[in-house]
Amino acid sequence: MSPPLRIAISGGGLGGASLLHALLLHPHLDVHIFESATAFKEAGMAIGITRNALDALDLIGPSARQCLERAGAVPMRGVRLMLAQGEKAGSMIDELNGEGPDERVTSIVHRADFLRETLAGVPQERMHASKKLVTFDKNDDGSLTLHFADGTTHDCDVLIGADGIRSTVRRLILGEDEPSAFPRNSCAWGVMTLQPYDKAQAIIGKETINIENAREHAWIGDGTFLMHNVLSGGQLVQIVVGGYDDEAKAAGQWQRIVPADEMRELFKNHPTNLKNAVEEPEQAGFYCWEHPSAPTYADGTVCVMGDAAHATTPWQSSGAGMSLEDALILSTLLGLAKDRTEAQSALKIYDQVRRPRTQYIVDSSRVTGRILSGLGEETKLDIEKLKEKTLPRWPYIVDFDNEKARDEAVELMKKELAS
Repeated sequence: MSPPLRIAISGGGLGGASLLHALLLHPHLDVHIFESATAFKEAGMAIGITRNALDALDLIGPSARQCLERAGAVPMRGVRLMLAQGEKAGSMIDELNGEGPDERVTSIVHRADFLRETLAGVPQERMHASKKLVTFDKNDDGSLTLHFADGTTHDCDVLIGADGIRSTVRRLILGEDEPSAFPRNSCAWGVMTLQPYDKAQAIIGKETINIENAREHAWIGDGTFLMHNVLSGGQLVQIVVGGYDDEAKAAGQWQRIVPADEMRELFKNHPTNLKNAVEEPEQAGFYCWEHPSAPTYADGTVCVMGDAAHATTPWQSSGAGMSLEDALILSTLLGLAKDRTEAQSALKIYDQVRRPRTQYIVDSSRVTGRILSGLGEETKLDIEKLKEKTLPRWPYIVDFDNEKARDEAVELMKKELAS
């Protein structure tokens, strides 16, 4: 009987946890996950799980989809794009609707809840916190020895970097001299707040904040963006506002403070209910960073996935979805691998099939952000041009056939192993 294939995942966020969940379905894989923080936890914005991502969860298995449901995901019955400024303020630009019996394009879930449920059934002996990866050695027999900041080590056959946008594994694969080894500031910034449902509904209005007709609303302003959606089973409303700071590109800042007077000035021409939704004291905001296109996601038996491979701006709600698609392909291909040689082939095929799609989406999201903030060169705040240019940006993402992509990846691996 062949020894188990030992897989180490560096990074205990949603991408790494989803991959762990999928890999544990294969008995011949000995999988461990390492998180640099003292606990496995997430923070920050809620995330959209779009139609393609829901399909990926279904293909991973029923237990993966159940994690989303237990996390209190709220099905969105559409995303309405609205004009917030100009002569036609309040007009709908377009609506992204789902297809199928539940008419759903996206489920909204708080990332911390989803992570908790994804890891709920994982044996504790496979989860290792306070383990910040520093480097790894390639041994003569082809195995890897991981070195952590606390001085401990771990031996494995495959290392998968799911360690986020500031990924150590990405830098080790690409090298410190490769520009794409490091993220870049997109100049977009945002402020996120969570409000009790009743309070948000009273401010913004029942016609838009309505659990029975749960829809995400995105408002396009002159250099501004505002979005609100229901999450946590209808208990909370997430409100996200943002804009652009083109001077931030070279500053290297990850956070910014948004003074109250700046917020009032940015949103002064919005409808009253939207202005009331952002009337807060000075707030801490975040810059949206992304990864430049990398020449590869894999090197031998080491690869990156999720945000470590293709961190993206949030404009097309695709960060989590791409991670789930990665988890489907990686778990399928590694599930076919019996040893290190076959695992290397699996990572080669993973890079071949995932890199073009994910890097396209990163680029698309960047451009979409300018459009949704009223800064598109062709569109500005022209409602007819916005209608023409906005909606066609989503089908490539949400209409993706994950089952076909998975089966094609399997066929490519079979050919690789037979050659």
